[in-house]
Parts: sequence; structure tokens; C-alpha cells
Amino acid sequence: MLLVRDWLQRREADKAERTTERIVFDVFRGRAGASLTTRPDESTLVQVVSPDGRTVLAATPPARDKPPLASVNLATGTLLVDRRACPASIPGCAWVFGLRVANPSPWPPGAMVITAEPLPSLLNVWGLPLSLVAILLVLLALVAWWTWHTIGRAFAPVDRIRRELAGLDARDLRRRVYVPRTHGEIQALGETVNGTLQRLEEATDRERRFISDASHDLRNPIAGLQLQLEMALDEADEESRPLLRSALRDTERLNDIVMDLLELSRLDSRAPQPEEAVDLGEAARREADRRSDGVRITARVEPGVAVRANPVRIARVLGNLMSNAQRHAESSVVVTVRRDGGTALLEVQDDGHGIPPDQRERVFERFARLSESRERDPQGTGLGLPIAREIAEIYGGTLTIADSDRGARFVMRLPLVPDAG
Repeated sequence: MLLVRDWLQRREADKAERTTERIVFDVFRGRAGASLTTRPDESTLVQVVSPDGRTVLAATPPARDKPPLASVNLATGTLLVDRRACPASIPGCAWVFGLRVANPSPWPPGAMVITAEPLPSLLNVWGLPLSLVAILLVLLALVAWWTWHTIGRAFAPVDRIRRELAGLDARDLRRRVYVPRTHGEIQALGETVNGTLQRLEEATDRERRFISDASHDLRNPIAGLQLQLEMALDEADEESRPLLRSALRDTERLNDIVMDLLELSRLDSRAPQPEEAVDLGEAARREADRRSDGVRITARVEPGVAVRANPVRIARVLGNLMSNAQRHAESSVVVTVRRDGGTALLEVQDDGHGIPPDQRERVFERFARLSESRERDPQGTGLGLPIAREIAEIYGGTLTIADSDRGARFVMRLPLVPDAG
């Protein structure tokens, strides 16, 4: 602002000085008359003041009928006036420049030619920097928008890679992320991510193959061992029977673990299984009737609730849920199958102690077992509920634990067969 003010003030002072010098030169050359001209700026104020500074001898039209512009006492013999002044006869302030006129001249000896150039007002002084500020703000806004737009376009592939990574399923690592052809760091990022996914898929496949192969290889020896123990138990004497029964139970538990691991391997690999329309209510009733030992199971089923799935896997889900309910129930288990909008709803509820809300997701983790579960069934594997949830998710459904007044209530939802509703 100081620079702008000084520049404008110096500009007006130079104009006043040049105008005065030109008029004095014209007088000296004898070209000046009783009328004054301030070409090219007709708004400049010019006066010829008497030697005592009291009388205006000549003036340009804008300066006529105005008192002398210079307030100094010219009678003292001042030869030069060059300063800022604010006379009451003009609005605002002006830069005043005056020179004495030598003889011969149209005016008395010692007359002074005074030029006043109005100085810009405060509004005019502020106008330039404010205009510059406005232009700078517009430019900054354009730069900001262009930067945001350019960076947004540059990082759009990164955001796409992030979204695709977030959508990857740990059980299906065959998908790959988008690789932009930018020939730069972002392309290298996409290629690195896909390389990592490739190595992860290969490692996961090796793990699944190992579990599957090991499970298959263990099934035959375990089945043979179980058969031999059963035959030995039939022929054993009373003294060795408890030991053989214990060994047979351990063998059965080992067989259950191997079967669960084999099923998990199949589920993780998403190996295709034949599907058909399964009456969920009838399957639940058959599973409940089959479990005549232990806690009584009551089946309340709505007819015609059909889902599309593999019958063996549905039977495994029902068996796992009912087995879990029987282990934790005090006296009864209720199995309910009904329609709920466009889904088939299966509820398995026991009257046991229930599951705390903060532990409801933990029971679906592989090999996770709560303390009460370990006390009631030390031989459990901790894989039944995870297998049941994964089967439900494979067929587009869910398996959760809902609130209940007493005990635990497992709720599975599966899409209905279109013509079943």
C-alpha cells in the first residue's frame, strides 16, 4: 500500500512539474497569452498568482473563481513550491508545483505559475491493490481447483485399487486389482499388489491342498483303527474295556477333526457342489427326529420353505447347530423354520446359559471355544459353528446369534427358491 501510494503521488507530482515547466517555457518564448492550456489533461488546475500570493491573475477553467492554490506567503520571495497541499477550495488533496515567471510576461514581475494535480482518494489508492487481491484470489481458486482436479485424477487409480482390495474375499484370491497404464509409480503399485495376491493365492492353495491331502490320507488309517477298536471292544474282558472305550472315543474325536478340516478345505476352495431345492423344514424335522438321545428337540416347521443348496451341506449345518444346542441346553431345544419375507428363517434356541453379547462373534472363529463349552464338551473341535456360517454364506445367507430371554438363539437366513414363496 505504501508503494502504491508513493507511486501514485510521485506520478501526480511529475505531471504538475511538467505542466508548470511547459507554461513557464511558453512564457519565456513569448507563446503564452492571457489564457492557459493544460493539454492534454484539461482537469489539471493551473493558476497564475500575483507576486504577493493574494490575487489570481489567470487560471484554467477548473481553477477559476477559486482562491490561490498555494497557501504559502509568496511575498517572502519563494521561488519554488513543490509539496502536497489540501486547500479548502478543492475536494481532497493535490500535489502543488509552482515557479516564478521571469520578465517579459503578460503578468507583473514575480508572478508565479502554480499547477495542482489532484491526488487519488483513499478509494482510488486502495482500488489497485484490492483489484490485485481479487485477481490473485481468482487465480488461487483456479490453481486450487486445477490442483484438486489433477491430483484427484492422478490418484483415482489408487482409490480404485483400494476399493478393489477392500472387496477381496480371503477365501477367493483369484481376483486381481486394476493396473493403470501410466508407466509410473501407480502402475508399479498395481503390479506389485497383483504380484502379492498371486503369491498369496499360491501359498493359500498349497495350504488347502496340504489340509485336503492330509485329511484324505488320514481318513483310511483312522477308519481302520476305529474298526479294530470296535472289534477289540467286543472281544475284550471287563478289565480292558474302559481303556478300549477311551481309545475309541479319542479315535472318533480325531475322525471328527479330520472330517471338519476336510470340509473347511472344500469350503475355502469354493469347490462346486451339486445344488437342488431343499425343503428346509423337512430337513430340520429329520435331523431332530434322528437325535433321540440327549436333550429333547422340538421342531416347529412351516411346510414348503424351500432353499437352493446342497442337501448334504444343509444337513451338516442343521447337525452342527442342533449338536451345539444340545450340549448347552438344560432341558429342551426348539427348532423353528418359517418364511420371513423373501428369506427362509431357521432358528435353533436352547434354554441354557446363553452367550454374552461380546462373545457372539468369537464363537464363529475357527477353533475358538468359550470356557463353558470346554467344560460341557471337552472333546469338541471348535469348528462346527464356523463351518455352519461359511455354508450359509456360500448360499447367500447369514448365520448370527440373536437376543433371547433365555439361552442362545441361532438364526440362519437363506434366500427362498423363487417359486417357493
